Amino acid sequence: MTCRGVRGATTADDNSRESVLGATRQLLALMIRQNDIDPNDVASAIFTTTMDLTAEFPALAARQLGWFDVPLLCTHEIDVPGSLRKCIRVLLHWNTDKSPQDIQHVYVKEAVRLRPDLSDIPPVDMDELERWIADQMAR
Repeated sequence: MTCRGVRGATTADDNSRESVLGATRQLLALMIRQNDIDPNDVASAIFTTTMDLTAEFPALAARQLGWFDVPLLCTHEIDVPGSLRKCIRVLLHWNTDKSPQDIQHVYVKEAVRLRPDLSDIPPVDMDELERWIADQMAR
């Protein structure tokens, strides 16, 4: 089994705790489901936010999904002039037998602009996704 990186990014609607956590939970849920990730196989995760998101640590969203034994780290992105704002990025270090070509990186909302070449995910039923997230949080 090899440790591979899985990237994802999204945007929050505003600098509020619920917006940061909600956007991060949705992003993680999509990454998990697109790649069939078992949290037991996640070695660690790095979360970044742009400098305009300070209301909450996005890693808390992973804890809310039950990732209690995964080392998590939050930091800010470099504040490059003209860069995408209200952006949350994640890099998962995942132990998997999948090849790099079989990994689905997930870029949603305004973050599609960052990697349009990796943003072709199937349509998502957001109500069903939110039910899945609620189920994970209830465990």
